[in-house]
Amino acid sequence: MTSMPYPAEPDHTVADEPMLLGVDTHKDVHVAAVLNTVGVLVGSRSFPATANGYRLLLAWAREFGQVMRAGVECTGSYGAALTRHLRQAGVQVVEVNQPDKATRRRRGKTDAVDAEAAARAVLSERATAVPKSGDGHVEAMRVFKLAKDSAVKSRTQAINQLKAVLVNADPALRESLAGLSTKTLIRRCAELPDPQSGGSTPATAAALYTLRLLARRIQQLTAEARDLEKRIREEVAAHSPQLLDRVGVGPDCAAALLITAGDNPERLRSQASFAALCGVSPVEASSGKTQRRRLNRGGDRQANAALYRIVLSRLRWDQRTRDYLDRRLTEGKTRREAIRCIKRYVAREIYNLIHPRTSSPHTTADQPKAA
Repeated sequence: MTSMPYPAEPDHTVADEPMLLGVDTHKDVHVAAVLNTVGVLVGSRSFPATANGYRLLLAWAREFGQVMRAGVECTGSYGAALTRHLRQAGVQVVEVNQPDKATRRRRGKTDAVDAEAAARAVLSERATAVPKSGDGHVEAMRVFKLAKDSAVKSRTQAINQLKAVLVNADPALRESLAGLSTKTLIRRCAELPDPQSGGSTPATAAALYTLRLLARRIQQLTAEARDLEKRIREEVAAHSPQLLDRVGVGPDCAAALLITAGDNPERLRSQASFAALCGVSPVEASSGKTQRRRLNRGGDRQANAALYRIVLSRLRWDQRTRDYLDRRLTEGKTRREAIRCIKRYVAREIYNLIHPRTSSPHTTADQPKAA
């Protein structure tokens, strides 16, 4: 990858001039561009995506002037480590979305152009989002939840495979395992004898070996999922124990919502911004004389699903939520529309519990436990 000389050497006579940094991040290489306060591109260069590369990138940018703000793409993936490095160095980092397709068709696509576009998005204040810090309890939850979801998915797949093998197994073997619950079936299959010790046919021996292998894999994945669930619960209890006191909020739902907010929930400007992140804020779809709002299909779908599970739990166990649903139904709303309203209220409640400016030991206890 070649760098673009704008200019080849920085002008040290303006070393105190404020500068804006833009970075297009990739797995192995980051491309940086520096703009002055009037939008003139003064330099562009690529750096390796390593700890030393981050230091070189910031030192190079500071040769042009004082770097106080930086626009970085993919702050939650390829740019996460660079974001932490810049924040520790006192640089305000702004999360920048990738340019839309129309802009790319008009201007072309190179890493240097994307880095410059990131800096210009910060300069024009089109990009203002503060990225997640990714260095605390919430980041630990995210990693644990990632591994737990993978273990649960693999466990479900292994159970389906075990039952599929059993369908085509020898009738005597299939009948000996018929009518058992899934838990007992897995235990019995894990205790099956070594197929090489008897006079079984090759197909029966293969089925015995596969059933035992899959059953033991399921047991291992179950143990992993339980251990990770315990760790998630401990992290939630250490970071935001007040969430677990709310009706319908378990460790999994709490972790999903905290992951959406991040380790620095103060970056959320209002409860409406958190609702938008969760995809439960209504979107205006009015035109002419028609005034209406439509469903928001954006946001973090894991957080949206967590809010839905909380609402279902409250509809089953909380009388206030059921009363609210009945009132909405009598007003002419459908059940689906009423549930969307409740999800919006729950998002507001969660925001008040996790945001540092609104949550406190005195205020959280007074929050309603249902919409």
